Amino acid sequence: MSDSKQLRYDRAYLRMAKSWSRLSHCKRKQVGALIVKDDMIISDGYNGSPSGFDNCCEDDNGETLWYVLHAEANAILKVAKSTNNAKGATLYLTLSPCKDCAKLILQAGIKRLVFMNLYKDNEGVGFLRSAGIEIVQIENIENE
Repeated sequence: MSDSKQLRYDRAYLRMAKSWSRLSHCKRKQVGALIVKDDMIISDGYNGSPSGFDNCCEDDNGETLWYVLHAEANAILKVAKSTNNAKGATLYLTLSPCKDCAKLILQAGIKRLVFMNLYKDNEGVGFLRSAGIEIVQIENIENE
């Protein structure tokens, strides 16, 4: 695929991830994720409470509850419950991964990460880069 065509697809998938992030009930941050393999979306996710829990993500002080799942973790877990796998896939995120999610991304076999905004701690991105994962940041997702 040509670089310009790949960039068009990357922006389109990031716009979809951004739309998906709006489903999150979290007040502090709304993060969306898509996993694409062989030109097909095989999973999606957004940050939020585990199934069966109240949709509230923060405590009374506005701090994120410890059990809230990150968008990429939700998307990877959804793949695990399906007949698909993420080996060789691309992960699209509205926010770069934390260290814990970076480990999940690597173990899931994802080979490419495309994200919009940097998380407060960029160690997750550094870890993935050192593991040979292709990293692409696209802050402007609108068409040029």
